[in-house]
Amino acid sequence: MRAPIVLKLGGELLEDADAVRATVAGMRTLARGARIVIVHGGGRAIDAELRTRGIAPRFIDGLRVTDAPTLDVVVSVLAGRNNTTLVAALNAAGVRAVGVTGADAGVGLSSQAPLFTAASGAEVDLGLVGQPAGSAAPFLVDLLALGYVPVVASIGMTSTGELLNVNADTLAGHLAATLRAERLIVAGGTDGVLDRSGSLIDELTLETVDAMIASGIAHSGMVAKLAACRAAILAGVADVAIVNGRGATDVGAAQGTRIVAGRVGAVSVVQ
Repeated sequence: MRAPIVLKLGGELLEDADAVRATVAGMRTLARGARIVIVHGGGRAIDAELRTRGIAPRFIDGLRVTDAPTLDVVVSVLAGRNNTTLVAALNAAGVRAVGVTGADAGVGLSSQAPLFTAASGAEVDLGLVGQPAGSAAPFLVDLLALGYVPVVASIGMTSTGELLNVNADTLAGHLAATLRAERLIVAGGTDGVLDRSGSLIDELTLETVDAMIASGIAHSGMVAKLAACRAAILAGVADVAIVNGRGATDVGAAQGTRIVAGRVGAVSVVQ
C-alpha cells in the first residue's frame, strides 16, 4: 500500500469560511488519488477567542504557553469550529473527510512536555503542552485503507486521559514519522523559509536549519515548523517542504522551501 502524504494546514488558511473554501480548492489536485492525512492548527482563531475572554496569548519560539483557561479555548476552537468547518468544506468538495482529534484512538497520545529550552537558552515551562509520544499509525491507516481522509485537530491526550495542547507542526512531523509518510507538506501563509533579506530559500539542509535557528534568522512559528521537518526527515520521510497554501491552485505542487537531510553548501544564508 502506498505511503500517505501528511499535509499540515496553518490556522491562517482557516480563518473564515472564504479562507477555508480557498484552501480546499487548492487541495483538490493533491487529494485526487492520493492517501492524505491532514493536520490543522488554528492559532489566529484561538488568539481571537482568548482576547474575547480577556486572556493574553503567550508564546515562546512559536510554541503556545498553555494554562487551563487557554487549553479550554484551544480544545473548543480546534476540535469544534475549525475541525468541523474544514471537514464540511472537504466533503462538499467531494473529499471523504473524517474529523479526528488526538483523543481519538490514541492518535495524539502525548506526554506533558518537559521544560523547554528556548533559542535564547532560557528554560521555560510551557504548561499544558503535549509532546507526541505514541504511534498513531493503526487507526489512521485503517481510515486511509477505507478511503477516508483523516483531518486531525492538534490536541493531545495523556495515557490517563488528560487533554493537552500540541503544536500542529509538531504533531504533523510526528505523524509523518510514525506513518512513514511519502511526503510532509507544511502549508501556511508565507512562501517558505526566508533569508535575512526576505528572499525565499529554495532548499535547506538540516545543518543549515540548525544554524538559522541559532542565529535568530528562523524565529517564532518558523522554529516549530523547522523542528517538525527535522523530525520527519530523521525518520526517513524523503520529501519535506514548507510552502505557501494561501491562494495556491495546487498546494501539492507549490515550490516553497524543501528541507533535505544534508549536503555540502548552502550555509551562506545565515552569514
